Amino acid sequence: MKLVHKDISDKNGSGSVTLIPDEAEDMWHIYNLIAVNDSLRSTTIRKVQTESATGSTASNRVRTTLTLAVENIEFDTAASKLRVKGRNIVENPHVKMGAYHTIDLDINKKFTLAKGCWDVVALDRLDMACDAARSADVAAVIMHEGLAHICLLTPSMTVVRMRVEMNIPRKRKGSCSQHDKTLLKFYDNVMQGILRHVSFDVAKCVLVASPGFVKDQFCEHMFAQAIRNDVKVLIENKAKFLLVHASSGHKHALKEVLVNPSVMAKLSDTKATAEVKALDAFYAMLQNEPDRAFYGIGHVEAADSHNGIEVLLISDELFRSTDLATRRRYVALVESVKESGGDVRVFSSLHVSGEQLGKLSGVAAILRFPLPDIADLVDDDDDDDDDSDAGADKEK
Repeated sequence: MKLVHKDISDKNGSGSVTLIPDEAEDMWHIYNLIAVNDSLRSTTIRKVQTESATGSTASNRVRTTLTLAVENIEFDTAASKLRVKGRNIVENPHVKMGAYHTIDLDINKKFTLAKGCWDVVALDRLDMACDAARSADVAAVIMHEGLAHICLLTPSMTVVRMRVEMNIPRKRKGSCSQHDKTLLKFYDNVMQGILRHVSFDVAKCVLVASPGFVKDQFCEHMFAQAIRNDVKVLIENKAKFLLVHASSGHKHALKEVLVNPSVMAKLSDTKATAEVKALDAFYAMLQNEPDRAFYGIGHVEAADSHNGIEVLLISDELFRSTDLATRRRYVALVESVKESGGDVRVFSSLHVSGEQLGKLSGVAAILRFPLPDIADLVDDDDDDDDDSDAGADKEK
């Protein structure tokens, strides 16, 4: 993402930035940056009615620049587009003050976003979005016989680009030609999906994962076909393919693939792997030293009040709350943990690891030292259902 202009006050954090998204992942960062009550300024198309001297009216579409007070944000992950709805707050010859309008944000479309306060989470997200060093450099094919998911792993998203599903006939004694024929057709479809959706100029690694020998049979067939049909892009990038075990061809199996030691060594510098490592460490701590692993906002805040948090795991979904007080609560937790020297890991809700963290209320912590009486430190008012579940787990 290109940062065209930045004007944020050091005193109260208010100000604006002008940005130009230049790839699909930037739209996800923008979705996390824009909040209700922010103001958004960009060009848009507005349908207006004009009246002629004779009294007849005509409807025309005009391009104009509007500034909206944001009321609603919708993100289409498939098309990588944002729709921002709000009321016009700056005089415009075509749109009345207070009139509703929806601005569509897309790749390469410049816009200006203004906030009353740019908190630490929003500023970190802005820095991450404008970091030129990041890239979507990992692809994954998770498969079993008859089912495959072709995914792209960016620093912020796990995007399923294609799902291949076919009914594979069972092998029968004496003749398995129909089974083999259908299976080869399935492999060909997966191969075409890889060629269509994986950019080998960007991808450093393509993970192929399956139970049993499906991955081996698929790759053997794919590279034989590549040599036979002179598919140079596959032949030249054969070294980028890494075969690993997975329990199934479903998307959720990607988590177990990412914790594979050979995969972690290959992808040691990616954010996706760092998230999986942190979540894996949390689960290990929860099993081995449960008094040093907590989840749920009430328990985590109580641990933070004792400066006990070593690693905070928090979902970016929590910062998109339409309730300002709720967002401020999570932002304050992040700031407090950072001030006490703790490590903060903000998980993307579009990664498989972020989805798992979401099932744990979206916030968890690994502590520096045990706090066995943490449940007594949490007020009933601060506990939600997830916190109660966490307490119940610890009693077990």
